[in-house]
Amino acid sequence: MESDIKIVLITGCSSGIGRELAEAWHEKGYAIYATARDISSLIDLADKGIHPMTLDVTSEPDLKQVIQTIEKEQGRLDILVNNAGYGAIGPAVEMPMEEIRLQFDTNMLAPMALIQAALPLLRRANKSTIVQIGSVSADFVSPFAGVYCASKAALHALSDALRMELAPFGIRVIIAAPGAIRSKFGQSAENGLERTLKKGSIYQPILGAIQARARASQDNPTAAAVLVQKIVNEVSRGNPRPILRVGNGARALLWLDRLLPVRMLDQILMKRFQLDLLDRLYSRSIRVR
Repeated sequence: MESDIKIVLITGCSSGIGRELAEAWHEKGYAIYATARDISSLIDLADKGIHPMTLDVTSEPDLKQVIQTIEKEQGRLDILVNNAGYGAIGPAVEMPMEEIRLQFDTNMLAPMALIQAALPLLRRANKSTIVQIGSVSADFVSPFAGVYCASKAALHALSDALRMELAPFGIRVIIAAPGAIRSKFGQSAENGLERTLKKGSIYQPILGAIQARARASQDNPTAAAVLVQKIVNEVSRGNPRPILRVGNGARALLWLDRLLPVRMLDQILMKRFQLDLLDRLYSRSIRVR
């Protein structure tokens, strides 16, 4: 007979949403496998009785090792949370292709690879659940985050298909599409500009606006605990909602995208991120020549 203790695998647990989910489900008595690229960041979780594991989500050997360990120790998987990800911020037209590939590898291809590897374990559980941590940015696209937005849009589309394809096997798929959630995301995105922003960029005159976009997710953010509690509650429901929208801007930005004419929204965002200034700057430069 299957144990009442749920077996949970979460990626990206070094901080933020992943870490708080691990702690929240651990308090409910679940068996948690918390993963991160740097296992040393999980030492305090291990002290609480949570199973820490090394997992670079883009590494096939790491992925196989994690799944094999859970299969050997538990024999099934009740909840899989694809949380690991990052945001590549910068002008899409200048972003190095290796950064674009890494963005999609991490935010879309890695979750798919993990789901494929975990499918046999998910099928052995009774009513298993996959939680995909997406973003409002999948629907609300802004300048200097196009590559990140595209990767999350791809994850959402894939998750929509998986929700239907896996339903006959008793596997539920939930998309969490948060707005601004307090985390290290903004700082990491800003630090990443050293890789994603081309030296001598044609956008150099509005560098401050690009840096502001990198930090935007931390403008009046909602506490991660709010999103975590929503996910925990929904997963425990017999018929969870397919999409969870939590956090500052999660609903408002979506409605702006749906209600405003495209050209009007473009103008608002171009002004917000100073592209209108750049437009005038280059127009003057052409006239002078």
